[in-house]
Amino acid sequence: MTNAAMKQTVSWGPHAAVVAEALNGLKAQRVLPRLWERDASLWSTDPQVQTAIRNRLGWLTIADVMKGRLEAIRGCADEIRNAGFTHALLLGMGGSGLFSEVCRYTFGVVPGYLQLTVLDTTDPAAVKAAQQQCPLQQLLVIVSSKSGSTAEVSALSKYFYEQFRSVDANPGSHCVVITDEGTSLEAQANTWRSRHLFTHGPATGADVGGRFSALTQFGLVPAALIGADIGRLLERTQQMARRCSATIAVEENPAAVLGAALGAFAQRGRDKLTLLCSPTLSSFGTWVEQLVAENLGKQGKGIAPILGEPPRPPSAYSDDRVFVALQFKSQPSEALARHAQALAAAGHPVISIAWDDAYDVGGEVIKWELGTAIAGAILEINAFDEPNVKESKDRTKALLAEYAASKRLPPQAPLFEEQHLAVYGAPPSGAPSGLGACVASLLQQVQPRDYLAVLSFLPRTEALDGAVHALRVVLAERLPNATMIGFGPRYLHSTGQLFKGGPASGIFLLLTADDPVDLPIPGEAFGFSILKHAQALGDFQAMQEKGRRLLRVHLRGDLEAGLQRLQQAIREALSRAPGVGAPAAL
Repeated sequence: MTNAAMKQTVSWGPHAAVVAEALNGLKAQRVLPRLWERDASLWSTDPQVQTAIRNRLGWLTIADVMKGRLEAIRGCADEIRNAGFTHALLLGMGGSGLFSEVCRYTFGVVPGYLQLTVLDTTDPAAVKAAQQQCPLQQLLVIVSSKSGSTAEVSALSKYFYEQFRSVDANPGSHCVVITDEGTSLEAQANTWRSRHLFTHGPATGADVGGRFSALTQFGLVPAALIGADIGRLLERTQQMARRCSATIAVEENPAAVLGAALGAFAQRGRDKLTLLCSPTLSSFGTWVEQLVAENLGKQGKGIAPILGEPPRPPSAYSDDRVFVALQFKSQPSEALARHAQALAAAGHPVISIAWDDAYDVGGEVIKWELGTAIAGAILEINAFDEPNVKESKDRTKALLAEYAASKRLPPQAPLFEEQHLAVYGAPPSGAPSGLGACVASLLQQVQPRDYLAVLSFLPRTEALDGAVHALRVVLAERLPNATMIGFGPRYLHSTGQLFKGGPASGIFLLLTADDPVDLPIPGEAFGFSILKHAQALGDFQAMQEKGRRLLRVHLRGDLEAGLQRLQQAIREALSRAPGVGAPAAL
């Protein structure tokens, strides 16, 4: 089925009746009209929850609101360019930063505008590397936090403000702040005498949840700083919103088709949304990953977004997949198109989406937001909260408080330890005697519809990132199960909600290490290394509390050598258990 206005081609194969039934359900229950009318009963019957949901539905018409902010945002971008800044670091987590990264990699940087880097990490090596991109005199930071109290953003902003004090009598002139009205960050921005302050108030963005905030000032201000035409971006958003309105028949409505497919297939076990993105659009896949994981991963239910997975032959995939192929019409990838066609021919559901140009990202944002909201209604999930994200945050705070009092994080008893690594967890087979036995014990628990996630809090270097990806490749080559990868603390604000709140179908390998260098956080009793380690331990504890199947491998010394040893242990464990995770029939 193809619709030029939708820019979507779908192939349901033997599953067409599943989607047809779901679309009929949308019509019968008036889901589209109720969604645009902001009827919160679509997602909850609890009056208090409904009130909270209604206060988060401003994204439906935020493009119209932001049209009135364009002049101020463009003026800010022009003033900053004229002031001599050449580079910008966006200090923001999750929804406050991901869309800016999408814009950076989708649009590129217009000559004369600022080179933008999203710094959503507490890794001291990554913080130092970002700082060294240019002289401090030419560096701007964009401090972005909806709540105004995001721990990572607070630490990063304190650090950079102190750095700017060494080169400028007015360090606040290096700061642009984006937050909601009335937050502590708004007050801090005034104390700093920030160069620009952008706030969201009632009906002007405060009623937009964080992961829906791409087209608020959180996304538009950074986009303007790299030279993107934000007016054109909003126009594409409005065009798609009209194509997805309640007046469009559900069969011709791009968001309805997307949401109906995601929800209906997930109900039938196809709960691994596998994104096949051309390289130029891989960053948009990262944004979709957060949207789907946080909107739909809760109450023991969920859809696992699978991004960047090495391609496999169609017969090697289990019957728990729905595929979305995403690329530009003007830059088609023949390999991606052939892969999508082969998957469809093998009976897998495939949605192919082609953009005319980079500005279609505005329309795709509203379409995917609507689609996940519709899928949430089908799955009877409140798509607008994140009930399990706070668990890791609370544990991290407790660990940091203990460190401040005792100058050390609480010790844990390892399952196995040697000079260069230690393994932590609680596999059910008892006390393994070595690294290989620990890994084998974890992998023996893999069931056909599980997914495997490699989660890394290692220092962010090209070599180590590559070695972490290599672990995923080994798992994907040897098992039919879906695989995921996440870098902490970024994933805590994205897929972390799914890991703790979704179905218990994840197998987790968490990687930590001693940092070779640290950076102080002004006003705190700990530096970035301790903060990062506390975040990793806090999430490890939260997942243990949920009964998740996981191991933590802590590396010391030569980290690359440690990862190579871990990779070999995984290979050996998989070679001894060839039947693990065998694919289910289509």
